[in-house]
Amino acid sequence: MTNYSIVASLTGMSVEFVLTSLIVALVPGTGVVYTISSAIGGGWRSGLFATVGCTLGIVPHIMAAMLGLSALMQAGSVVFEVVRWAGVAYLVYLGVSMILAGGSLEFDTDENSSSNRNPVGLVIRRGILLNLLNPKLTLFFFAFLPQFLGSAPSLLDPRLVGLGAAFMAVTFVVFLGYASASAAVRDLLLGSATLRKWFQRSLGALLVAFAARLALTER
Repeated sequence: MTNYSIVASLTGMSVEFVLTSLIVALVPGTGVVYTISSAIGGGWRSGLFATVGCTLGIVPHIMAAMLGLSALMQAGSVVFEVVRWAGVAYLVYLGVSMILAGGSLEFDTDENSSSNRNPVGLVIRRGILLNLLNPKLTLFFFAFLPQFLGSAPSLLDPRLVGLGAAFMAVTFVVFLGYASASAAVRDLLLGSATLRKWFQRSLGALLVAFAARLALTER
């Protein structure tokens, strides 16, 4: 038995799981928009920190799945609604801030400068909050991960750790790719104030649109 077969048998991880995770991570969402805006606004390092934050924001959802909170989130409408509307409010806040040119996409001509307007901690915290306040991600884990387990998951099921870690790894690599691509076009945007302004406003409007979709979508 190969090492991959051993890991797959212990975690339920398969090629299908990895490919599905890749597709899910590639689909543009709030985390992708935030990572792109951070990389263009603050350079490669900001994009990296945004990637770290968005990836770490997955951890609470994995922990919730491990603790067996599926029934709570599915039956507890109050819990779901509180998290959902908190996420809506935070997305609107970030989006409007970007539209007004006072938020997460402040350009720094020197990405290695210690005076960067968005310090490391802030960039990471925003990324964590974006995914933490996304109830769809929790529900996604409840519906998605069990499909790749040979049996129903138990409380603190270690197989979920393996699958969750694999999903986080895939997310990190994909978001890092988005950050790299965004940093590559940074100079073009820095050279045009008009292009920079409308790009920032477009990303802000996209976050507000995501907030509206989250607000209007039923569980």
